[in-house]
Amino acid sequence: MLTTDHASWGHTASTGLGFTHEEIVDAHFAACAPHYRAALDEVGLRPGLHVLDAGCGSGAFLPWLCDLVGPDGRISAIDLAEENAALAAERLGRHREPGTFEVRQGDVGDLPYEDDSFDAVWCANTTQYLDDAELARALGEFRRVVRPGGLVAVKDLDASLISAGPGDPFQFTDFFRRAANTPGYARQLLRTRRLHRALEEAGLVSVRQRTTLIEHHAPLEPAALGFYTQACASIARQASDADVPGDWAPFLDPDGADHPLRRPHGYISEGNTLAVGTVPALP
Repeated sequence: MLTTDHASWGHTASTGLGFTHEEIVDAHFAACAPHYRAALDEVGLRPGLHVLDAGCGSGAFLPWLCDLVGPDGRISAIDLAEENAALAAERLGRHREPGTFEVRQGDVGDLPYEDDSFDAVWCANTTQYLDDAELARALGEFRRVVRPGGLVAVKDLDASLISAGPGDPFQFTDFFRRAANTPGYARQLLRTRRLHRALEEAGLVSVRQRTTLIEHHAPLEPAALGFYTQACASIARQASDADVPGDWAPFLDPDGADHPLRRPHGYISEGNTLAVGTVPALP
C-alpha cells in the first residue's frame, strides 16, 4: 500500500512535512525560477503595497516581492517551520531597511494579524500541504487579513502534468493517481487546478487562474538536474516499495550515470498553477 503522509516523501523540515527542507525547496526554486517569476509578475502587485508572503519557506520569493513593492512598500512573511522563518528574516534583512519588514513563525490557517492588515497575500507552494478543510480555513484567513479590493494569489504545483523520460510518459502520473486513492499529500498535489473553485468558495471575486507547463529537456541545467533526480528518486522508492507498475529502477539512484534525466533524450515536466482573487468591496 502506498504511504501518502507528508513525511514519507523525505527532505522534511522541523514540521515533519515532506519536501519542505530548505535544501530541496531552494533547489526546486532554482530549477523553476523563470517560471516562478513569471507567475508572480502576473499577480498585479505594484509599488507601495503591503504584501504578506504566507508560507514563505526560507524566503526565496522575498527579494522579488521587495522589488515589486519598492522602497515605499512593506513586506511581511510567515512560515510554520521556525528555522525557515529565521532564514527568511535573514534574507529579507539583506534587501530591506529595518522597520519595513516583519517575519513570524506561525500557521497560515490561524494568522496572527488583524483584519484588513495587507493589500495582498502571496502564497506559493504551500496549499499542497493542506487538506481540503485546512485549505478552506487558510483561504478564509487570507481574505480576512486583506483589505477590501486587495488581492489573494495562490501558486502551486500541479502533479497531473508530471512526466519523465525517456520511458513511459504516464508512469509518474499513474503513480500519483494510484496514491491519491487515499487522502493525503498525493491527492492534494492533484487538486491544484481546482484552486479557482476554492478561492470562489472562500468569497473572493473576479477569480482568474492559469496553468502553465514547465518543461526541462536534455541536457538539463545543473539546478534542474539536481532537484529532479532527487525528487524522482523519492517517488521511485515509494513506488517500488508499493509494487506500483513501471520501470522505477533507473530513477532510484539520483547520481546514477544512466539516470533517465542524464540521457540524450532526458525530459521532465510539471504544472504550475496560479489562481488570483479579489477581496470584495464592503457593501
